[in-house]
Amino acid sequence: MKTDDLIAMLAGGVAPVDRGLLAKRFALAVIIAGLGSLVMVLAIFGARPDLSVVSRTPLFWAKIALPLCLAVGSLWMVTRLARPGVSAGSGRWVVSAGVLAVWLAGLYALTQAEPDTRVAMIFGRTWRTCAFNITLLAIPGFISIFWALRSMAPTRLSVAGACGGLLAGSVATIAYCLHCPEMEIPFWGVWYLLGLLLSTLIGALIGPRVLRW
Repeated sequence: MKTDDLIAMLAGGVAPVDRGLLAKRFALAVIIAGLGSLVMVLAIFGARPDLSVVSRTPLFWAKIALPLCLAVGSLWMVTRLARPGVSAGSGRWVVSAGVLAVWLAGLYALTQAEPDTRVAMIFGRTWRTCAFNITLLAIPGFISIFWALRSMAPTRLSVAGACGGLLAGSVATIAYCLHCPEMEIPFWGVWYLLGLLLSTLIGALIGPRVLRW
């Protein structure tokens, strides 16, 4: 067989690459994560009884804005890190902006509150379980998001795992807002972020093991 014939034969068997594969995989992963966390919230904890009332307040949507901002930033980073040799990009600034915003808002709320109410604003009623609940609800996200990552070709496994864990935790926190009774910004700035930090650390630890290829 001539060289030209061999090249033509090999080239003829090449299927076109689906340029939208990465976006499709992660869109499906986030949908599965969201639905899984939502089902777990309703099955394990239940929705807060006054949800229909509190959902009409700006403060409720401000509470959701924090994990939503982190979800956008971490999704931005994780879709970049799913490709070999690509950095996390500017998504980290979106995450940083969300964290900084809730900290500044929480600090302002504390300065405006009566001194004897400040501790209660930080600890609320559920500080012992909040971070654990968020980490628990992130399990569907860990499964679906790491499936999407593993199907690609990440090379920075710890960083990709950390961003995947943050995304799983962020989606879980959005779902958890349907149950969580806490409406004080300082509480979110401590305990929501602690739950997100735990998810991020777990992702960083399991990334090199799960994502190796």
